[in-house]
Amino acid sequence: MPMDPTHTALGSWSGGRFMHFGEPLDDDRLTALLRPGDGIDTVLTADVYGEGEADRLVGRALSGVPRDSYCLVGAIGHDFYEGERAGSKGFPRFTSTRDPSQWASYAREATERSLERCGVDAFDLLQLHNPDRTGYSDPRVWEAMEAVRAAGLTRMLGVAPGPANGFTLDLIDCFERFGPSLDWAMIILSPMEPWPGSLVLDAAAEHGVRTITRVADYGGLFWDDVHPGHVFREKDHRLFRPAGWVERGDERLERMRPIAERHGLTVMQLACQWDLAQPTVSCVAPTLIQEAGPDARTVESKRAELAGVPASVVLSDPEIEELRAIGDNTGSMVLKGAALDHAGEPQPDRWSLDSSLAEVASRWRIDPARDLVKTA
Repeated sequence: MPMDPTHTALGSWSGGRFMHFGEPLDDDRLTALLRPGDGIDTVLTADVYGEGEADRLVGRALSGVPRDSYCLVGAIGHDFYEGERAGSKGFPRFTSTRDPSQWASYAREATERSLERCGVDAFDLLQLHNPDRTGYSDPRVWEAMEAVRAAGLTRMLGVAPGPANGFTLDLIDCFERFGPSLDWAMIILSPMEPWPGSLVLDAAAEHGVRTITRVADYGGLFWDDVHPGHVFREKDHRLFRPAGWVERGDERLERMRPIAERHGLTVMQLACQWDLAQPTVSCVAPTLIQEAGPDARTVESKRAELAGVPASVVLSDPEIEELRAIGDNTGSMVLKGAALDHAGEPQPDRWSLDSSLAEVASRWRIDPARDLVKTA
């Protein structure tokens, strides 16, 4: 029987090889980390990670594992075949590198190549990865994605905004426009980062879209081995976070810890439980990070900890709200996607808030000037 995403998942961005979080694992350790089984049966990858290398590692991890025993989630959208990388901004989206008449052929070819690297015939779920404004709103993009499904290359379709936080109105707009095509969406969500991800959940529920959450670990703090004074390795992505984020997060973590202890959970398991308690959230995929240094906790122990997350929510409603209040981050950052303060040409990850998106905001009782701006 085909498998839908399970309540916990492994992402190929883990292990420091394709996204710079902590120490990069060697091939053998990363392959073992990503192999489904032992309590985690969903694996997520994206074709752009390592320009296909992450897919190949996933293929090694899946080798010999019965196909009906795991759920495989892929993602396409960054055109590293014909586009040129723009430094830290990455590769352009295919909607900017190719004529609309080529979008369907790109989607099929990118999917087939990703599947070949993974060593399988079809994804269970294929996501549109980090779309630009066109990807959220142009029906030709989703006709191309539906053609991939019709060809039998995936059973389900989804959208995965990013890589930074935001895209709130764009994602809701996508639900409204293409809800019948969308089975899943992936968002950033954590009890230390409930904003702005929580704002899309009611719309997801109305349109029957289930959600996968990433960054539940909040940059590794919930793994409980990043504390004030922690030394990050050179070029670690977390060095771009604002000064003091570890200290502020550590203080909030200690206020959350008694709730975890009350249920016999680690604080990472608590974060996953909080995510799973939110409307439509059915799968949690935190980043598994091997911190720098010879005495660091092993990433393998973190995988085992993730496997121990209860599938059923054990938190009470008052506990869920208490955690939200402790971690409330409303207004803490500049968001990507549609923005009141964006002027000029649309960028790959930021554009003006036009009249159609203003109407989306009104329908969902979102005030962009209040709910989608940095205030702190």
